[in-house]
Amino acid sequence: MSGILKLALKLLFGDRGKFLTLVIGITFAVFLMMLMTSMFFGIIEHSAANIINIGARVWVMDPDVQTPQNSIPMPDYVLDAVRSIPGVDYAVPLYVGAGLVRLHNGTYQSATVIGLDDASLFGRPELLQGKTLDIYGNDAFFVVRDANFGKLDNPKLGTTFEINDHRGVVAGIARVSIGSLFGLPTLYTTYSRATEDLPPTRYLTSFILVQPKSAAAIPVIQRAVAKLGYLALTDRQFITRNDDFYEFQTAMGTNILIMTLISFIVGLSIAGETFYMFVLDNLERFGALKAIGARSSELVAMILYQSFVVSFLGFGFGMLLASALIAFGKLRIPNYAAVITYQNIGMALVMVAVISVISAYIGIRRILRIDPFVVFRS
Repeated sequence: MSGILKLALKLLFGDRGKFLTLVIGITFAVFLMMLMTSMFFGIIEHSAANIINIGARVWVMDPDVQTPQNSIPMPDYVLDAVRSIPGVDYAVPLYVGAGLVRLHNGTYQSATVIGLDDASLFGRPELLQGKTLDIYGNDAFFVVRDANFGKLDNPKLGTTFEINDHRGVVAGIARVSIGSLFGLPTLYTTYSRATEDLPPTRYLTSFILVQPKSAAAIPVIQRAVAKLGYLALTDRQFITRNDDFYEFQTAMGTNILIMTLISFIVGLSIAGETFYMFVLDNLERFGALKAIGARSSELVAMILYQSFVVSFLGFGFGMLLASALIAFGKLRIPNYAAVITYQNIGMALVMVAVISVISAYIGIRRILRIDPFVVFRS
């Protein structure tokens, strides 16, 4: 069998034009599929940035909330009720809102403002500059250094600005695990300052962050919160709810799925047609092998092996190009949201395997119908 496979490689490499066309076709398909799916997974990951960065175990919210960006304020009594639930170690309020920052040059910049519980500062980011207790200073804010940091004119410690006609002072420069999706800078301050400086609604609490005493207490907490008419989700459940919203309730998931399928069809059509032409061009050679006693199973193994080699090379080159472009994009485009995960690598691998199998099947059908007499035609 090893001799048959070596012969299969010689036949494959012998026709360099069709060999390169096959590899390039699959490379292009993998490249497009990886770009589309990486962008999708990147957007999904960045849309859950607040959930991941704050790190609360359980989030309490209005049942109509789908994403951490679109909160529905809750009355103050909900916080007291949640704190009284058995199994709750502690619960603190969180404010998430939008503010309009006026810089020294007179320009305005929208920003996300997160108000942390005054007593515990639960969910505070890691500071690169400044001290945690500085947030209690007059008009103090922590600014997150991420891709959107420059939109605030790269402030330093002590830089002043206006936010919703209130004075603000940069008391710390922070960093978070994942940057914001929507291109807005992020400011952290205390809950009381955020609710005083930003235009208030009737209710102020965006979310309630709960730390359960144990994992076994979480279902008890969720049932008790449900009786209050609100929803309690673990961080993973909230991330899944956020993902489902962007996947199924917006056009983003459908559009990226369509583009991925188009990439798959392009790769399949190029590989299938080229592989069939390759088999036709080598029909006499396959017929000669059959005439001298090669079994049909050996000919099938040759075709499958050739298809595997081409798919393996195409997948590798496609992954290389996609990874290089994504890395370059992140260096040059601050808000470029794309990430390569095991999921989209596996998805691309499965699609390449399907392309490989279908392309091989097209060639196998023609090979199995070969009459050895074809060798002796003039």
